[in-house]
Amino acid sequence: MTLDLWLPYFFACWVIALSPGNGAVISMNHGLNYGLRQTSITILGLQAGLLLIMALAMAGVGTLLLASEMAFSTVKWIGAGYLFYIGWQQWRQASRQPQAESSAAGDKQILGARQRFLYGFLTNATNPKGIVFMVAVLPQFIDPNAPQLNQFICMALTMTTVDLIVMHGYALLAAHLQRWFKSSAAQKIQQRFFGGVLMVAGIGVLCFKRSANGIT
Repeated sequence: MTLDLWLPYFFACWVIALSPGNGAVISMNHGLNYGLRQTSITILGLQAGLLLIMALAMAGVGTLLLASEMAFSTVKWIGAGYLFYIGWQQWRQASRQPQAESSAAGDKQILGARQRFLYGFLTNATNPKGIVFMVAVLPQFIDPNAPQLNQFICMALTMTTVDLIVMHGYALLAAHLQRWFKSSAAQKIQQRFFGGVLMVAGIGVLCFKRSANGIT
């Protein structure tokens, strides 16, 4: 990948990563609940999902999803259902918390490392908007006369490195707010907020439609 192609792509990666999305919500949510170190597992899951949708876009599967209404709708409903499910789980968890006597640590639903990784992976892997976005963006930075695999490796490393930095930034910001969410009441507000955001994001995925050229 030539420098004149890589530099604008590098800039585009920062714009994409910094744009608030489902990954940022998950990173901040886990940053508040688990701290920065444990949220790193969630963020690695996000990157695995990101690599998958990049690979699908490069392999042409993303274009197939755009061409097939059934395939696109299937991915869209799976992604929306997943986001709504985890949002609803958080909302219900907040509703089940005792008002006063229980400790903040006891109120939390602790996710293991494998669960946090899967949480992050599915968040990106089931995002149809991410797939469409990659189909639209990646070809603009590909040299058709150069080896495709080498370019994909360079683009994937650049994108995931930038996203790792940004998502850790979101998680770090949230982790610094942990001391304000130690009480049961504060945790209930936090869980309902992020649960509500995730459910709204799920509804937003359902509203996502293809345009004639595959870009919304």
